[in-house]
Amino acid sequence: MSFTKFLSASSLAIVAMSGAAFAGGYVAPVEPAPIIEAPVVLPVADWAGGYAGGSLGYSFGADDEIGIRDGGVMYPALGDVEVSGVTAGLHAGYRWQRDNWVFGPELWVEGGSVDDTATIAEGVDVTSEVNYLVGLQLKTGYVVNPQTLVYGTVGYVRGDFDYSIGDQTEGYTADGYSLGLGVERKIRDNLAVFAEWQYRNFGKENVDFGDGLSTNATPEHHNVKVGVNFSF
Repeated sequence: MSFTKFLSASSLAIVAMSGAAFAGGYVAPVEPAPIIEAPVVLPVADWAGGYAGGSLGYSFGADDEIGIRDGGVMYPALGDVEVSGVTAGLHAGYRWQRDNWVFGPELWVEGGSVDDTATIAEGVDVTSEVNYLVGLQLKTGYVVNPQTLVYGTVGYVRGDFDYSIGDQTEGYTADGYSLGLGVERKIRDNLAVFAEWQYRNFGKENVDFGDGLSTNATPEHHNVKVGVNFSF
């Protein structure tokens, strides 16, 4: 082989090798696609349906300022009867649920030993006593986690009371309203415990003892209670 032919063949080989090198040269790395995790959606417990239960509580914080009207003359601020005492109650209701919101009516009845006595003169006592209460309220709440419901209440309440001055006792009834806040916690699907505060206001009620003797009774008070609910 002549030198010229050898040089030409070598050049062709170098060009071929260069092409092969370029063909198998640098390859840009491929970035893996990011993994997008689906958000975790916590289940919302089912609070809808009927329920019934019972409670134990304590009433306090009344502010009944005694004033007696005798023969057309008003004797105000003779004393205070601040009713307080232990209560027990029963209730039943129904709830509807929309996502985390829960709402529905509740009927309740409550009794106990809620009273107070004040002495306004020598040998003259005034006693106010709550015999029983009946209420119908609307409860609206929000499920903060599957087992816990926080709620507020507003409703109508009717009370039966006794008011005594000396040896005279008059019974009377009064209508009012209630406001409350509470929290309920599921123990099982059909069993829950709760704690609730409620304020009851009955306005002023004139109690007439006859012989021109009367007074204004204001049996408003607060109540805190704990209890259980059985759903069905």
